[in-house]
Amino acid sequence: MKKWSVVLILGAAQFVMVLDSTVMNVSISTVVADLDSSVTAMQTAITFYTLTMAATMLLGAKLGDLWGRRRALVIGSVVYAAGSLLTALSPNMLTLFLGWSVIEGLGAVLVIPAIAALIADNYDGSDRVSAFAAIGAISGAAVAAGPLIGGFLTTYLSWRYVFAGEVVIMVVVVLLAGRIGEKAARQRVGIDALSVLLSASGLVAVVYGMLQSKVWGWIIPLHSPEIGDVQIAPLGISLTAWLIVGGSMLLTLFFARQRRLVARGRDPLLHAELLSIRRLRSGLSVLGGQYAITAGLFFMVPVYLQMTLGFDALETGVRIFPLSVSLILFSIFGTRLSTRWSPKRIVRVGQWALAASCLVLLTAVDPELSSPAFGLGMFCAGAGLGLLASQLGNVNMSSVTEQETSEVGGLQGVLQNLGSSLGTALIGSILISTLATSFASGVAQSSLPPQTQAIVNERTADGVQIVPAAGVPQIATDAGLSDQDATELQTVYVQSQLTSLRTALFFLILLALASLLLSRGIPDEVPPPRQKRVTALDASS
Repeated sequence: MKKWSVVLILGAAQFVMVLDSTVMNVSISTVVADLDSSVTAMQTAITFYTLTMAATMLLGAKLGDLWGRRRALVIGSVVYAAGSLLTALSPNMLTLFLGWSVIEGLGAVLVIPAIAALIADNYDGSDRVSAFAAIGAISGAAVAAGPLIGGFLTTYLSWRYVFAGEVVIMVVVVLLAGRIGEKAARQRVGIDALSVLLSASGLVAVVYGMLQSKVWGWIIPLHSPEIGDVQIAPLGISLTAWLIVGGSMLLTLFFARQRRLVARGRDPLLHAELLSIRRLRSGLSVLGGQYAITAGLFFMVPVYLQMTLGFDALETGVRIFPLSVSLILFSIFGTRLSTRWSPKRIVRVGQWALAASCLVLLTAVDPELSSPAFGLGMFCAGAGLGLLASQLGNVNMSSVTEQETSEVGGLQGVLQNLGSSLGTALIGSILISTLATSFASGVAQSSLPPQTQAIVNERTADGVQIVPAAGVPQIATDAGLSDQDATELQTVYVQSQLTSLRTALFFLILLALASLLLSRGIPDEVPPPRQKRVTALDASS
């Protein structure tokens, strides 16, 4: 038991890191109502929680090298606990954004790289494989428990208790951190401020551009921000496109800056040559794709369950539970399977399972959710994620030396959270923009009187908000529509929600298939079988 105490302590921290996003996703409608906000604002908060981590994770890993990994774990845990406490006490969305999306994110950028590096510090050989698999299983347990814990507390008490509980867990991690060994000595490294600025601003620009695409449009300007009644759309192109292009250029300058620093004998924020290691590059890419798919799924499914079907947080958690159970089971199964199959084969099976799950979920979309295909689709998604979780951590960490594990831990954090940010931003934007387009088309094709159509079009000129379908008749009545027109408008809105969900799921299938191209560099060697121990009787025969 003492041998695995480090995994238990670090696993507790990992549990909290994963728990947060799943809790918020099943609590979307309740948090929106409690803080008098909107689903769009929640999408922004969810996106920026992971984006804060992606943008500053390399800095967090570098600070771990400078301060020592255990100290970084402790400092990060304290910051994270402070953010959780502020989130628990949030009176409005701005405070929640500050506590959750910013402060917790900044604490996590110290904790996440430290977890990966300290696992590598404390375990070797097959024990290291088992330790990383255990961390993957704990992440799966958090995914499993998150919807149920969040759903139960949100439904019967308050979502705020989840964040209060996180404070307690992180305090325990701080108190037990002294039991964690640390082999790697602190490094005297310089931190290049320009590199931090280039990487953070580049990532924020790309993801924020995608996030705002539902409002601004991708290329043709829709509802661009205005200054003095003048729309900001340089050369007639949407700000979304400019932000993505500008962010990409900043990231190109960042990599050029890293190579220049190395050539001058100075410390880079990221040793870009690490990405020339094929298995590491492939492992990180698959990791990013995995988290993008997961984040997209965990945003759209709760929105569908709560806003179309009217489920509460606990019912939403129960519906997601098949994914959670299979994720844990297949994390364990993937670890056992790794003695017979190569990492590449296991990863490929996981990727195909993810694509298949999205296809099954697409067939399950209906107004009543009466088909068992939904549960099957969620189970298949969890199986795919579990197989990936059982392999990728060890593939990435075993690609480098012990001195580079902290940096690779930071890279893993960047790809995890960048993938989550992009998944939430991209799939969420597709969901919301398709809802607006489908709703406008549905109203135009409906039997609603022209005067009623004009009122609806005027009220939705700036976009369509995701609201509970059951509340549409009251909103329509308040806008001056008759009861008959309000009922028909609700039917149009429900159909628009289903269309937007189908479209988002289709894009998720494309994303899952595209991720197959990223796994070509995963090791394809089957581990050698363990040698049978020779006994005295065997030797004498």
